[in-house]
Amino acid sequence: MHRRTLLTAALALAAAGCAGPSTTSGSPAASGSAPTSRAVIGLSYIPNVQFAPFYVGVNDKLFDPVPAQVSLRHHGATEGLFNALTSGAEHFLVAAGSEAMQARAEGVDVIAVGAYYKSFPVQVLALDSSPVQALADLKGRRLGVPGRYGESWLAAQVALNTAGLTEADVTIVEVGYTQVAALTTKKVDAVVGFTTNELVQLQLAGANPRALPVAAGTVPLVSTCLLTTTAYAKKNPEVVRQVVQAVASAIEATAADQPKAIDIAATQIPGWTAAARPNAEAVLQASIDLMDVHDGTFGPALDATQWAQMAEFLQSGKLIKTPVTATDAFTNTFAM
Repeated sequence: MHRRTLLTAALALAAAGCAGPSTTSGSPAASGSAPTSRAVIGLSYIPNVQFAPFYVGVNDKLFDPVPAQVSLRHHGATEGLFNALTSGAEHFLVAAGSEAMQARAEGVDVIAVGAYYKSFPVQVLALDSSPVQALADLKGRRLGVPGRYGESWLAAQVALNTAGLTEADVTIVEVGYTQVAALTTKKVDAVVGFTTNELVQLQLAGANPRALPVAAGTVPLVSTCLLTTTAYAKKNPEVVRQVVQAVASAIEATAADQPKAIDIAATQIPGWTAAARPNAEAVLQASIDLMDVHDGTFGPALDATQWAQMAEFLQSGKLIKTPVTATDAFTNTFAM
């Protein structure tokens, strides 16, 4: 859920760059008195149904056991992804593990403490009528990407590596956040897009998209997860533990009653109308599919193998400035 990838059709209903209202959960302390510490959870772009578990968590008071005052904060359009976390304005951040590892390589104190998306959401998308039927078919063709940054760009690197290709074998076209238009107007032959965004838009438009996974098996990139700083985690271990568990419970509640979750999310999305609901339903279902809820249960533990593979891939591809040891970038201490 890269912060710049949330410009879906549903988001067009919200004012561009508008930060959503700060939603707070009044979490009682164990003694019954008001908590003295704060736990601000940063949601990396404007209000969207992909953040439904957090809205559900506040609405259903699932954050109440946390020994801190929990609130949600949406980022502004031009805000740096990690700025509020490193300044202390936020204590948690919902963002990609790949971005966190890149930031850590640049000296940012950030660590992943809980899972959110368990499957990687970025794929190479082509129209069903396109000759691009496998990643190897990208050779000599135009591949659209938002830009040379973020999850989409990293996914493009994985896709080329999987196909045995290099950037020199394809024509990279930076199309901004117009992947759907670029693909359907044949400005490009394929695009890198999100299953919770571009793929949904193409499907709802009846464009018959073909989605190609960027790697066989486990993608060596970690997508959206719950981040904090090592300094905050050391100082507030029980807060971190309870927030991780509350998010897991909120994901379970969202999966169990998606219509209710959309109703709750609608109260947080500026400009919401009933016309946005079909898109929201499709996006929420795609999001829950990525969360991998089994028998109503969501496990917040992170995949150690995937983190190790990501560290190796980013380093070997020179996609991080300095090597990062996987175990320095994530922990399951608070997810068990």
